[in-house]
Order: sequence, then C-alpha cells, then structure tokens
Amino acid sequence: MKFEPICLEKIWGGNRLKTLLGKKYNAKNCGESWEISGVEGNISLVSNGFLKGNDLSELIEIYMGELVGDKVYEQFGLEFPLLIKFIDAQDDLSIQVHPNDELSKERHNAYGKTEMWYVVDVAEGALINSGFNQPVDREKYLENLENENLTEILKYDEAKVGDVYFIPAGRVHAIGKGSLVAEIQQTSDVTYRIFDYNRKDDKGNLRELHNDLAIDAIDFSYLDDYKTKYAAELNKSTEIVSCKYFTTNILEFDRTIDKDYNSLDSFVIYITLEGNFGVETEEGTEQVAKGETILIPASIEFVKLNPQNGKVKLLEVYIR
Repeated sequence: MKFEPICLEKIWGGNRLKTLLGKKYNAKNCGESWEISGVEGNISLVSNGFLKGNDLSELIEIYMGELVGDKVYEQFGLEFPLLIKFIDAQDDLSIQVHPNDELSKERHNAYGKTEMWYVVDVAEGALINSGFNQPVDREKYLENLENENLTEILKYDEAKVGDVYFIPAGRVHAIGKGSLVAEIQQTSDVTYRIFDYNRKDDKGNLRELHNDLAIDAIDFSYLDDYKTKYAAELNKSTEIVSCKYFTTNILEFDRTIDKDYNSLDSFVIYITLEGNFGVETEEGTEQVAKGETILIPASIEFVKLNPQNGKVKLLEVYIR
C-alpha cells in the first residue's frame, strides 16, 4: 500500500520535497511530508489499489495482525506504531528534546519519541546536532541556557548524504539549515522546544519554549561520537539501526532481490531514496518511484524487488 503524503507547513520549511522527491502540495514552506502516520488528526489515507481512500486506523481495525503483525497488534491495538516522514530544513530547526515512554505517559498519556535520521540531501555547510560536545551536567546546561550560549556545548557535525543518526528519547538534537532527512520515529508528536534562535512566527510572536518540561527529559550522557557507523553492501540488506521500537536496514540493489519475511511478525516499510523499482508479491506488482514510501502487510511473506533502469537505494523498516 501507498499513502497520500501529508504536508506540514513549517516556518523553517522549503521546497525540496517537491523538487527533489516529487511531492505535490500548495504550501509555501513544506517542512515535513508525513509518509505513513497513525498520529491522531493526521491519519494516513491509502492512495492506491482497492483499499484507496481508507485510513490506516480503519485498516488495522479490519485486518489486525494480518496488516501489522500479531505481536504488534497485541501491543499497539489500532494505533500504527511508527511515523515515517521526510524533513526539509530550509532554515535551522529548533534545538529540542523528546521525553521517554514513562515521562510522556505520565505527562501526556502518549508514547515517548525515539527516532532516527538518514540524510538524503544537503547544502554545503549544513550541520546536524546530536548530543553534547563535552561532559555536561544539569547545572552547566542550565547556566549555558540562561546565558543564551547553549550551542557552545552541543555537538555539531557537517552533514553528508548517507549519514545516519540514532536519537533516543532524552538526547538533545537539532537539524541544521540545508539538510533533508528521512525520519523514522515512534508514533508521538511530543516535542520539547529548548531554543529557537529568538525566531518569531508569522504573527510576530516568539515561538513557545518548553524548558520547564525539557530539563527533566534530558539524558546528560556524553559520547565521543553520535553518528551511526555502517557499511552498506550492494544487493544485500545492511542493518543500520535496531532498537525495541524499530529496525532499519539500508538496501542498495541493481538486480532482482528476493525477500523472505516468513519469520518476521511485522509489517515492512520501504522508503525510496534513489531510483525506481517494482514490488512483486502474490497479490500483484506495484511500481515505486524515488521519494515514495510503501507498506508491505505482515501477511505477505515473500517479496521480489525489481530495479528499473539502474541502482535503487531504500530504507527497509520493521519491528523485530
């Protein structure tokens, strides 16, 4: 199944989702394209096949474990557990943090937000923040925040296409101006904005910050390097991130690939980064283009991927 992308206009958004990934929208600054969403108020609608027009929650109610996997359905019920999106940062996104499951449940009756980014495109000099550039405790953090020099203690990397960042709940992070990323995350829209460069909205108001909430959500653990290392192999799935919320593989192929999901009790999602390909199952064949996202129901055990005119690169996502 494919779904209608949901465009979210953002103060920092641009137009690469249209020019680079082929999304169709009328918004001036589309910052996010939600590819598959079970978030209340923004439930994805099927865009192809005999189920066209049905929303994702309706389909889970009807097909249950056949669609998402038996154990996934037992845990999440009618709520689809992942939110898949593309993010186009024409300007710097706010510095932010997400609460974990426990804190989010207590405060918002929602899931926390652990997520990951795959860098799809960058402008020269684009930066990504993940974590701190030195050991930081609560007192030092608050001192820098109060003095408006928080960025001095944050770890910034120059973004490159193919970079992967795993952002567990509690890690301070920000996408910098010029980056376009694919994001896989828990189904949650809970974000604590820490600093937004004193930016004003279209009505002239400073954007709301959530520092009273954020301070108890931050994980002050320090790492030398926050970037995920991996080595992709042609015509083979390579795991790049695996956690209890999702597993993501990178798959580059230039010949037909047979996938056996017989032992996997989960849906599978393909996020197409480069190239066009056909997805062939016992149900039929679906063509998929660069920038498109497709969901393979858990009941489908065998899939054949056929590249069209050259190499294909995609992210393969499921719940292990």
